[in-house]
Amino acid sequence: MFIPTTQKELKNLNWSQLDVILISGDTYIDTPYNGIAIVGKILLDAGYKVGVIAQPDINKPDDITRLGEPRLFWGVSGGLVDSMVANWTATKKFRKKDDFTPGGINNRRPDRAVMVYTNLIRRYFKNTVPIILGGIEASLRRVVHYDFWSNKLRKSILFDSKADILVYGMAEKSIIELTNHIKEVKETIEEPIKTSHLSLNNINGICYISKEPVEEYIQLHSFEECKNDKLKFINMFHQFYHNNEPIVSNGLCQLHDNRYLIQNPPQTYMKENEIDKVYNLPYERDVHPYYKAQGEVKALQTIQFSVTTHHGCYGECNFCAISVHQGRTIRSRSQESVLKEINQFAKHKNFKGIINDIGGATANMYGFECGRKLKFGVCADIQCTSSTVCPVLKPNHGEQIELLKKVRKMPHIKKAFVNSGIRYDLILEDKKYGQEYLKTLVDHHISGQMKVAPEHTEDKILNLMNKPNKETLLNFKKRFDNLNKKSGKKQFLTYYLIAAHPGSNMQDMQQLKQFANSELRLNPEQVQVFIPTPSTYSTLMYYTELDPWSRKPVFVEKDNNKKQKQKDIVTAKSCYNNKKNYKGYR
Repeated sequence: MFIPTTQKELKNLNWSQLDVILISGDTYIDTPYNGIAIVGKILLDAGYKVGVIAQPDINKPDDITRLGEPRLFWGVSGGLVDSMVANWTATKKFRKKDDFTPGGINNRRPDRAVMVYTNLIRRYFKNTVPIILGGIEASLRRVVHYDFWSNKLRKSILFDSKADILVYGMAEKSIIELTNHIKEVKETIEEPIKTSHLSLNNINGICYISKEPVEEYIQLHSFEECKNDKLKFINMFHQFYHNNEPIVSNGLCQLHDNRYLIQNPPQTYMKENEIDKVYNLPYERDVHPYYKAQGEVKALQTIQFSVTTHHGCYGECNFCAISVHQGRTIRSRSQESVLKEINQFAKHKNFKGIINDIGGATANMYGFECGRKLKFGVCADIQCTSSTVCPVLKPNHGEQIELLKKVRKMPHIKKAFVNSGIRYDLILEDKKYGQEYLKTLVDHHISGQMKVAPEHTEDKILNLMNKPNKETLLNFKKRFDNLNKKSGKKQFLTYYLIAAHPGSNMQDMQQLKQFANSELRLNPEQVQVFIPTPSTYSTLMYYTELDPWSRKPVFVEKDNNKKQKQKDIVTAKSCYNNKKNYKGYR
């Protein structure tokens, strides 16, 4: 069943009023790749009546009012991507296309969607029930943060949006706990439920606003202090970043004018059986007919028959916000759950035997974790991966090899691709299964090319990015090339690279270009200008122009034309024969 989005559907279900209405900046695709679909399905499974309004028209009441007012709360998300990232490029040009909008034209998602949708609700529903924010846009903007598009520090999005509560991170457990609490309180009062009726201090994984701080929580530097002192903003970010994981984290308070943002400690992670339950719920794996009639949704091609195997990423690339949103501890599904989901594909009228992806934020983190981390929490001063892999981690690709083998044997599967990112340093570090895993990918799970993300080649930039060195990349490339040669396959690596990252200048990009031509034997095409998204260390560097750890100055290119020039240096066509005969640019 689709989550209802029209009055006709409510009548068919004999529902007079919904408990929860979810608003999204994406169209409504009913797959477990869509956060709104997941939240809606787990609430339905818990017995609540839920509706969805996707990409409501912000200029008139027709969309936002069509399902009436919910009994318990509104849930607001900007979508799978921060709306500013979805709408604007790194050089601040408007994106004309949107893969999550019917018809593909980017004309349905407002800038700062979370704020706009919250205001839209309040415009047409006075004194309404609580508005709860969720999704990545809210999660990464929950404390004072640098906003690239306005080029200034902004308050927590809870204050800017005037919403009531924010659910951060992977919210499956928090949203059920919060909804149950709201329902219990609602049953004791006759008047419409308000935030003031709720006791929020014992629900982990949420933020709310208070007139007083919580005494036992960490007091972050205030909005005013951060705005006036970049060093205090750096100190604030360190404390925020290191209090995102269960077991080791405290709650946080941050003063905004005369009120406090309260961030309760992170929610405990789902156990294997809990995450299995989420993905074993029934999903239609299609666009809701109401929105499908409005045009093709290109994103469906990618996510309709893709499988998430795990949550989290401990890669901690400094330009990536996954570690803040999903967490640095891997939580894997059981093989049985993954295979059960894939078995369901056979029943879908559109399935042709092709799985687009089996993976997660990083595909080859499935099925293993650091035993010490699972018991004591993430380390305060040691990272799982950076220039090297922590020796305590002990990567083991055995379970993923076994899972992929079982998938290949399923009679309705013609091909199952692994298109999620691969950490090649983990493959090299796994002395027992690493080579077998790479051979498995080469022989069965890529189609002509395999995507890796070195991002740069110069040591000073790689250190600022927190990425492995180029020698690690070359060692991996050698293994990959040898396996393809032995198998008789003509497959190659494609490399994601970043231009204009903090620390990078024109000379660095020229060095990258020369390395790509002479060592990697290609003209790079997958080059992206760095986008300073909220709540990453690289964005912290971009704003402060300082190394957050040494406090030493870092060069930051802020001129959009020069950022583009950095990219153009790398993507320019050039002539090369081998590393001894590099001929430069055409």
